Amino acid sequence: MIERKKRRIKRIKMKNDFSKGSVSSNILSMAIPYTIAQLVQVLYNLVDRIYIGHMAKDASLALTGVGLTFPIISIISAFGFLFSSGGAPLCSIERGRGNHEKAKKLLGNCFSMLIFTAILMMLIFYIFMRPILFAFGASEATYVYASQYLVIYLLGTIFTMVSSGMNAFINAQGFSRVGMATTVVGAVANSILDPIFIFGLHLGVRGAAIATVISQFLSFLWVMLFLTGKQPMYTIQRKYMLVNDFTIIKQVLGLGLSGFTMGVTNSLTQIVCNATLRQYGGDVFVGAMTIINSLREIFTLVVQGITYGAQPVLGFNFGAKQYKRVKEGIRFVSILGGGYTVLAWLMVSHFPEFFIRLFTKDEILVATTIPSLRIFFMGFFMMSLQFCGQSIFVALGYSKFSIFFSLLRKVIIVVPMTIILPHFMGVHGVFYAEPISNYVGGIACYVTMLLTVWRSLSRKEKV
Repeated sequence: MIERKKRRIKRIKMKNDFSKGSVSSNILSMAIPYTIAQLVQVLYNLVDRIYIGHMAKDASLALTGVGLTFPIISIISAFGFLFSSGGAPLCSIERGRGNHEKAKKLLGNCFSMLIFTAILMMLIFYIFMRPILFAFGASEATYVYASQYLVIYLLGTIFTMVSSGMNAFINAQGFSRVGMATTVVGAVANSILDPIFIFGLHLGVRGAAIATVISQFLSFLWVMLFLTGKQPMYTIQRKYMLVNDFTIIKQVLGLGLSGFTMGVTNSLTQIVCNATLRQYGGDVFVGAMTIINSLREIFTLVVQGITYGAQPVLGFNFGAKQYKRVKEGIRFVSILGGGYTVLAWLMVSHFPEFFIRLFTKDEILVATTIPSLRIFFMGFFMMSLQFCGQSIFVALGYSKFSIFFSLLRKVIIVVPMTIILPHFMGVHGVFYAEPISNYVGGIACYVTMLLTVWRSLSRKEKV
């Protein structure tokens, strides 16, 4: 029995040894399934909005109302990132070092913390739902739809946080296709159930939320079955679930604060944007921002897939002291991510109406969104610099830099610009804040990575 287990571990270790073979091939082997998973995840999130935007009655108000729940959903996701983006890269590094006991503790502790945090988040948002939604820019008309959606969505908080949070540990062990399947299971279910509940059973916004919760549960079930099975090297085990090693907790939270900060600052930005747009332009501009944020999710998924998919490869090689391979990976990811974002920017700039009409048939909303979308995406091609720099910092354990640049782009640049620019430029000033942050934040983040991480790798490579 023991010998069989040792042979299984050796086989898994050899299969997912990122210190062998082409670095670019290893990254693509992780990035392609991860990107597909991201695509499916985004479609998973957008299916609700697309169907809601085509409802027969009050479609624009309903879409705007559901859009007001995004900051809350972003906060929930941010707490998932806190443990997944903190624990999974550390798990990859420890796997590269051959420290399997610590890798198992990381997985078990993060699982427990995800469960506890999910319950806490659900209770807080249930208790303070009304004041929070109005603080986020709701009106009496849009609150009706926002609350209908959120009351049901929150029931699936545990499913959402555990499935996404623990899926990072599946990817960290090299099982990128299994990680992709986690998302596919939920997305396919959501795509099938949405029209049934929204239109077939005439449940409208409530139907969209019910379909989402059921889909989240199926993804949760898939993750739990895999991580309690025999295939992965590291599984969920009761003895590793006790959160009593504060060194591990400190490491996870220290590194995970970057992903958490990005999620929370995204939420903060959405809150400020919605409130400012409602003040200067009314509900129609809040609806326009809902569509723009949805399109941003679609177009950032590939660069996210590339950079996040590279993290296990970079982390493993860093732990194995293969510094030349880490540099090769950084170079490859930077070129690939930069090329994609230029292409995406050109597509949105030239065909904005095509993408907007995926979400709405309302001519006023379409006309409002077209110029706003073009402004918002003006600096999109610079966003890859931020994604690449952030992912490299996280993959190699440079937590302080990753946290700082998460705060820089959103809190220090976007939020003040969102408040200040409309005084001089009117409502469109809100949309100009995004490209300004992409230029300043992207360049600052990537140059800092070159001056710190790249130089450090070059020195270690010579030793």
